[in-house]
Amino acid sequence: MKLFGGAKPDHPMADRKEARRLLDALPAQDLKAAEELAHWHESASTAQGLKPEERAQRIAMIDETGQQRLKKLERDYLTAARGARASRAQENLVWTRIHEYWRQAAQAYVRCIDAKSPPEVILGGLRALAEQLKWQQRRYGPIDPAVWGMMNRVYALAEARPIAEARPEFLKAAMFAASSPDSLLAHELELAERLIAALAPGFALAKAATPELPYWIDLAQAMAPARALRPPQAAPGLRCFGPGTAAAAVRGMIERIESGRGIASELKLGAGADAELVLGVLRHFALYWAAEPPGRKHARHSMKSSLTVTHGFDGVVQALGGAGESLDFGKGAGESWTVENVSAGGFGALVPQAKSDWLKVGALLAVQPDGGKNWLVGTVRRLSKLQNRETRVGVRTLSRAPTLSRFALRSTEAQGVLLPGQDAGEAAIALRAGIYAPGENLEASIGGKQHVYLPQGVAERGEDYEIVKFKEMVRES
Repeated sequence: MKLFGGAKPDHPMADRKEARRLLDALPAQDLKAAEELAHWHESASTAQGLKPEERAQRIAMIDETGQQRLKKLERDYLTAARGARASRAQENLVWTRIHEYWRQAAQAYVRCIDAKSPPEVILGGLRALAEQLKWQQRRYGPIDPAVWGMMNRVYALAEARPIAEARPEFLKAAMFAASSPDSLLAHELELAERLIAALAPGFALAKAATPELPYWIDLAQAMAPARALRPPQAAPGLRCFGPGTAAAAVRGMIERIESGRGIASELKLGAGADAELVLGVLRHFALYWAAEPPGRKHARHSMKSSLTVTHGFDGVVQALGGAGESLDFGKGAGESWTVENVSAGGFGALVPQAKSDWLKVGALLAVQPDGGKNWLVGTVRRLSKLQNRETRVGVRTLSRAPTLSRFALRSTEAQGVLLPGQDAGEAAIALRAGIYAPGENLEASIGGKQHVYLPQGVAERGEDYEIVKFKEMVRES
């Protein structure tokens, strides 16, 4: 029994030197280290007897130790996400470890935060919450509104202090969430995050709505940012925000890249950055950051019906009667989706819980309406996973009358899917990724006539396909 003072906390990290020793002894394998770091966040943040300042110091130590490990794992994840289906299991494991780390780190910081917390703790909490939300979006959701509730409360505290550095941290997360990330490809999401970080100093925030601030959030609610389609109701926690001066910066960068002057150095994307990829994401920002929301080209009509869906280049080829080259025969088996709405340009559907780890923005689809015999070809343009484990998708129709053909190229032949255009003399052809050389003509014998296709450029690319636009000519016999 101690006669003077209470007993020391019975926790391995109560002593700073011992905490340092434990963190230095983490496994060399990054996935295992991330798992242990997540455990230490939970353990240290809930341990009895630690003083508030000691608890905050230990959480910061754990977080600092994890940063290099997490960066390496993020690179591993991006590599696996760009790879073949054989790497999906590894991709899932890396995502799970990273997301769990940030979930525990965010909760640990939030448990430590009070009105007297030093700025570093509050900023650490904002960053950890933003990372957790980012990794949820990397999988297109579901986005947990409770995480936004914590983010909003922590930022409200930071604003009241005030802590100036908290504003850009909050706005980076808010602008990313508001920029329609559910319609970006996986590799575009990573670039969008980096561009937003570079543009963040120009973002604007105020307590009242203006035309230049198209988004809003209520810091008193567990809500994600929303577009202000009508003026939001006044409330103490109301904050309206938008791109501010970053909108003009984006327009300038678009002009710079389009004129061939390269990528602006202030973006810090490195010499090897893909100009077309950067340009595509900047155009996405320009569209969604405008004061007026982008309108639909075609009216949508509600309906309920079933669809059979196959996916990937091989799945489309098999649906149209060809023989795919993939050993993944599941692509040709088909899934059943429920259509919710249709338009001249595509449809919205609800996907039930299924083995759909392939389902991503940009995925190529063959779709057959219930009771029909014809197949449509389209691509996934929008994707949002729901809390009930269903997924809502938006599909753009590429062709309602696709045909399978063999095309001559480089003294050989390859299967392709002809996607006739609306205008005479125009066509698009879906080909297996990697077989088409830019600028090459294609030829095909169709209906007893020789068709020549003169390339106009690649329209879009996916993991296993690319769609090239052509001028179509019929060679006279």
